[in-house]
Amino acid sequence: MSKKANFLYAILLLFFFCKSIYAIETNIVQKDGVIVQYEKSLQTVAKEIIRIYPAVKRELEKTFGSEIEFRPTVILTDNRKDFRKMVGNDLVVAIAVPQNNLIVIDNSKMKTGPFTLEITLKHELCHLLLYHYTEGGNLPKWLNEGISQWVTGGISEMIMGENKNLLKQATLSGRFIPIKDLATRFPNDDKNLMLAYQESRSMVDYIDREFGPGKILQILRHLKNGDNADTAILKGLSISPEELESNWHDFIRKKFTWFTYLSSHLYQLLFFLAALILIYGFIQFIIKKRAYRDEEEDDTIV
Repeated sequence: MSKKANFLYAILLLFFFCKSIYAIETNIVQKDGVIVQYEKSLQTVAKEIIRIYPAVKRELEKTFGSEIEFRPTVILTDNRKDFRKMVGNDLVVAIAVPQNNLIVIDNSKMKTGPFTLEITLKHELCHLLLYHYTEGGNLPKWLNEGISQWVTGGISEMIMGENKNLLKQATLSGRFIPIKDLATRFPNDDKNLMLAYQESRSMVDYIDREFGPGKILQILRHLKNGDNADTAILKGLSISPEELESNWHDFIRKKFTWFTYLSSHLYQLLFFLAALILIYGFIQFIIKKRAYRDEEEDDTIV
């Protein structure tokens, strides 16, 4: 999406959610550089946001070497239905609207899986920081999402899905989503959407492993100075984006071989083989039973 399209999307998103949130009674609390707007039943959660925000802010500032000078607004909701209408997907647990320094968290999903309020807040605040750090432009979506997962240890807002091994499957089949296709938007369908998040995290992990975390910051600085993504990667890593992607493919192919894939699914494989043996034994039993019955009928006729 272009900057104009992103801006219009942010405005529409904000309009829709504000319309929903103001339809119910809400409270606002602000302290230590953060504003929290919450449904009345979520007062305890709002207090927790206020409590953990300073530490989350310091951690991100230390990672990026840049101060967070903007004041974010965090909106908490327990209305899963309205949240789903806003983001258009059941997998999403939180969303950032950087143009408005806004974070919206679906608290009903904070009780599911590995999610914690702190990790979710850190992930979304990272999106806002990256937007301001790069001055609102040139940051590819895959790099934005990859870095935001990288700083939170891998938890993304898409982890609600059950397909945790999509990157392995794509590696073994060779059906990757080209990184250039993830520059401005992610796929709409759940499977490819989750694969896009997994590819983004894996690519940033690869940059960190092969070049060091400082190189990630170098790429961001080049973006901040006005370079486009391809130029920023070339200047920061001294290789082209195409070469980076090719090297990353080679790296994960060595990591995700058929042997490692089968090893990680050993119990499922053994269960499947046992089921096949059981089915085969049952069929053999039926065949022998019929043969024995036919022999008895022949003896009776004689």
